[in-house]
Amino acid sequence: MAIGPVQLIVLGFQQPDFHGEIIAELERLRESDTVRVIDALAVYKDAAGDVEVEHLSNLSEEEAIELGSKVGALVGLGIEGEEGLDAGAEAGTEAAADGVQVFSDDDAWDVLEEIPNDSAAALVLIEHHWAVPLRDAVMRAGGFRLADGFISPLDLVEIGLVSAGEAEQLHAHETAAASTN
Repeated sequence: MAIGPVQLIVLGFQQPDFHGEIIAELERLRESDTVRVIDALAVYKDAAGDVEVEHLSNLSEEEAIELGSKVGALVGLGIEGEEGLDAGAEAGTEAAADGVQVFSDDDAWDVLEEIPNDSAAALVLIEHHWAVPLRDAVMRAGGFRLADGFISPLDLVEIGLVSAGEAEQLHAHETAAASTN
């Protein structure tokens, strides 16, 4: 199975409703073949920092069986208990034996640490179907990915894509919940 570019998006929530509008929007994107949600987890963190995990998904049953719990393996959550941890460790060992170094210490990202206590997060692993033809064209031209990332609304003012007021409002909206913890 060829796979498109994959991205892990971590979205924070003070009072989450993971089964409403967000799931509907992910389903709309799936139906348009723009993205495919490979896996999604809801992570609840209590006031003491203890974590509870719930699977979220808009995959078909066949896709869910094929893909398994990828987000949990990626961020180090043993969603499937000891068996899941063992399977993830085994997959990592096999990759290393083949000379593949998946992450360096510099690349480490402690997603769970970034979730504020007494809140929740949706961890969504997305395959960008729309980007497959572009990625393949870049590869055929001898190109490769150097970096990627989302741009803050505040940075968009300097290049004229949004007004200062719009940027302030978007930035405040994006960071308001995180700053209350």
